[in-house]
Amino acid sequence: MLNSIFGSTITLQSLLICFATALALGVLNAMVFLYKSRHSSGFAMTLALLPMAVAVVIMLVNGNVGTGVAVAGAFTLTRFRSVPGTAREIAAIFVDMGIGLALGMGYVGFAVVFFIVAAMFVLALTLLNFGAASRREKELRVTIPENFDYNGLFDDIFTKYKLHVELVKVRTVNMGTLFELTYHVTFPDDRIPKELIDELRSRNGNLNIIIGDVADREML
Repeated sequence: MLNSIFGSTITLQSLLICFATALALGVLNAMVFLYKSRHSSGFAMTLALLPMAVAVVIMLVNGNVGTGVAVAGAFTLTRFRSVPGTAREIAAIFVDMGIGLALGMGYVGFAVVFFIVAAMFVLALTLLNFGAASRREKELRVTIPENFDYNGLFDDIFTKYKLHVELVKVRTVNMGTLFELTYHVTFPDDRIPKELIDELRSRNGNLNIIIGDVADREML
């Protein structure tokens, strides 16, 4: 079951089996990794086709060092035509590549078993919401004038509302005339008090205040 279906040469029958398996596993892998996640239709199509593309490359290289080097150089060009993805998207691509590598060498059973194990693991962790940030954690962005000392500027307000706060980023905006402070704030409940916003506004001179979900930090 886990042995290669290729003999000394690749027959049309074995080629079609590998192609059909690659397309089926590619579509299933896309469905698994895109479950409960934001994605584009283009990325879904890429995940569906990638195993077959990788399998073809492996079949064509098949011990030819020169061809392998040329193919590796060609694939590096795609780095400059793509945008960075999230860790989940990169994991999906690696699983697709693993399936394609196995099928390119004729290990159909190995590819199927690998996909089943990976899919079960991903679905289980997704349903358990593994590693997700607390729903009570929010991102707070406060703009202050450049002449303000941002160290401990709002500590008394945060203490008053029993907030757990971490200052994660400070950047200049508006040609350096303002500071934008980014906090990760954990609220004691799911409610964001209006009084908190009012006190922050009175402290920062009525400049911009933004509270929302924590930004996606999966980028690698």
